[in-house]
Amino acid sequence: MYQGLIDRYRKYLPVTSKTPVISLYEGNTPLLRAKNLERYLKLSNLKIYLKCEGFNPTGSFKDRGMTMAISKAAEARAEAVICASTGNTSASAAAYSARAGIKCIVLIPQGSIALGKLSQAMMHNARVIAIKGNFDEALTIVRKIGEKYPVTVVNSINPYRIEGQKTGSFEVVDFLGKAPDYHFIPVGNAGNITAYWKGYKEYCRGKLPRMMGFQASGASPIVLGRPVKHPKTIATAIKIGNPASWKQAQAARDESSGVIEAVTDSEILNAYKLLAALEGVFVEPASAASVAGLIKHSGKLKKQGDKTAVCVLTGHGLKDPDRAIKSIKQPVVVEPTLEKVVKEIKF
Repeated sequence: MYQGLIDRYRKYLPVTSKTPVISLYEGNTPLLRAKNLERYLKLSNLKIYLKCEGFNPTGSFKDRGMTMAISKAAEARAEAVICASTGNTSASAAAYSARAGIKCIVLIPQGSIALGKLSQAMMHNARVIAIKGNFDEALTIVRKIGEKYPVTVVNSINPYRIEGQKTGSFEVVDFLGKAPDYHFIPVGNAGNITAYWKGYKEYCRGKLPRMMGFQASGASPIVLGRPVKHPKTIATAIKIGNPASWKQAQAARDESSGVIEAVTDSEILNAYKLLAALEGVFVEPASAASVAGLIKHSGKLKKQGDKTAVCVLTGHGLKDPDRAIKSIKQPVVVEPTLEKVVKEIKF
């Protein structure tokens, strides 16, 4: 019986018999072949797989790292944990803290968190504080609190978060039997691209993938080579102007001969809609940055031989239902008669 990623990959993780495993049976997420997307993009030479991390317990990839971070906090008998968040980290930290019986404190940027995520943190009884600033300012405060007070920071600056998140690459390799040729991934605070590359290096014996990271164009500090003081994008999960894992992400890019590039909000929304319409996979906008990046590179990919690409979809679409409603045509309203309904559907 599956009992979570720590149980499955224990020998690759920094846990011992003294570590109380705090799990919601995270991981083991689907890797779906995107045949309709392949046909749509006319990429007959490329097998595209979608790593659907929105199927994790709180609806995002953050659960992979949080099971490790909270388990180690419990081992250290921490009384409280704290994080800065654009949403998914707060939801995950609050859920795992509740399971562990540990107090959770969350700092969020006011007005920049999707309600689906905020509701999760609040329902799991976290102490949520909104600041009149952005994520980067919230993280700066969290770092200082972690240095001065007896509270454990569970953002991706916590090394145990990266250890848990690297298991995503383990699952990809276990499913495919090898690493893909390309690994497309959204980049926000840059912990995930760091973790996946770390995992591939530890778990693969053969050829490693090229890491293809994508930031939103209005929040692309790594692409620009400088922090973005006021990041802007509809993809709130990657609306970060000064990533904590900046150097590690650059290392992943350079060591893998990959890229970290920008995609526009328009390109993200296009990929967001295509995933739902073609593959039946509903993601939050930031997740679609990986597919937007693949589409951006599709012309180059057509010119290559047979290849395999994995796109990480980091969070479920129900995290941000308001964006979905704003992005599509609204329902038609008709009188409650058979004739009116049939006329509208044009039978």
